[in-house]
Amino acid sequence: MGRLLEVKGLKTQFFTQDGVVHAVNGISYTLDEGETLGIVGESGCGKSVGVMSLLRLIPQPPGKIVAGQALFDGKDLLAISEDEIRQVRGNRIAMIFQDPMTSLNPVLTIGSQIGEALQLHLGMTKEQARKRSIELMELVGIPLAADRIDDYPHQFSGGMRQRVMIAMGLSCNPQLLIADEPTTALDVTIQAQIVELVKRLKEEIGMAIIWITHDLGVVAGMAERVAVMYAGFIIEMADVKSLYGDPRHPYTLGLLRSIPRLDMGRKSKLTPIDGMPPDLLTPPQSCPFAPRCSFVIDKCWKENPPLDAVGRGHVAACWVDVTKGAS
Repeated sequence: MGRLLEVKGLKTQFFTQDGVVHAVNGISYTLDEGETLGIVGESGCGKSVGVMSLLRLIPQPPGKIVAGQALFDGKDLLAISEDEIRQVRGNRIAMIFQDPMTSLNPVLTIGSQIGEALQLHLGMTKEQARKRSIELMELVGIPLAADRIDDYPHQFSGGMRQRVMIAMGLSCNPQLLIADEPTTALDVTIQAQIVELVKRLKEEIGMAIIWITHDLGVVAGMAERVAVMYAGFIIEMADVKSLYGDPRHPYTLGLLRSIPRLDMGRKSKLTPIDGMPPDLLTPPQSCPFAPRCSFVIDKCWKENPPLDAVGRGHVAACWVDVTKGAS
């Protein structure tokens, strides 16, 4: 497998009336062809801004990508022209968003919305696009697709609308599918169906996936590698087994402890992470997690730790070895 995407030192900021919001603070990661990477973190940690920066979907102003590179198949997505990035968007890199109702146009039929990319990127005629749209709707498990292609978004349930979004994303056989919390607005059973659907489609089509979520449970059965974000930084990254079996950052530890476990019975209590999410208006000089951390030592208040190797393919940004307590 070859390298598909390499993100180096990506920084994105928002220039607001209150000051500069440091949304993404120099993140770097790689993605191979056909690989699934999970990006996990709480709301406001920069995970969505990080991937929307890759496709240059950040509203400018107030947003600005201030540094970094995103090499996709050897081309820097942050440096190519507006026309070139349009050719990549929806064609070679597709994105599914959190709420399908706000991503679909309420006054256009489902068929015309799926078919638009096919006509634009693949040069199909209206009839060809219609036929392919029905096939795509069937592929993502929408029943009676031929009868429903002329329906409007409001005639579909939330889960079916998300399937439509996935069909749109897959329409041009992308090399990379970015899913930004696509199951958040859905109930748990539908969530599981969507996750299974994406896993099946990945095997059939062989695309790479970046799956963004605040739910470590969803990522466990889906991704090969996981990056944990906090305050605009990647603070830990490892393969799924290492991250869940041997977490090395106090924040990752906190996230894992706050997931309900079926094997512990009702006696086990969930452990919340104390404190408030960080204020991104002030760039941290110290470790951004220090105010909420139970392992904190003096050094944490003076210096932000770099990402260091703690195992094979496992990096964490922490001054403390959490397996031993303060070092």
